[in-house]
Amino acid sequence: MGNALLQYATILVLTAFVGTEIIAKVPSILHTPLMSGSNAIHGVILVGSMLILGSANTNLEEVLGFLAVILGTLNVVGGFVVTDRMLEMFKSKSPAPRKAQSEEVAQ
Repeated sequence: MGNALLQYATILVLTAFVGTEIIAKVPSILHTPLMSGSNAIHGVILVGSMLILGSANTNLEEVLGFLAVILGTLNVVGGFVVTDRMLEMFKSKSPAPRKAQSEEVAQ
């Protein structure tokens, strides 16, 4: 048990360092598209957490599974909101009709 826990802790620390190094090297203009792609991955994690919650046996497993589903849902929805905002920046704005110009022509 202690050896497995040490292995899991080591993997957690290493993934934190690797993730930080990878994200630090991404240009700031690519952060939003990168987050958009990671939301698709997190959707898979959300499905997995729902499957785990469905097979929970103890109260602790149910609470942790419920928290995993809630937090995963918040992450996915928040990511799609950010992606929508990003895509809104690239939409072309149609020019508003100019009333002043049509009034000048009428005079």
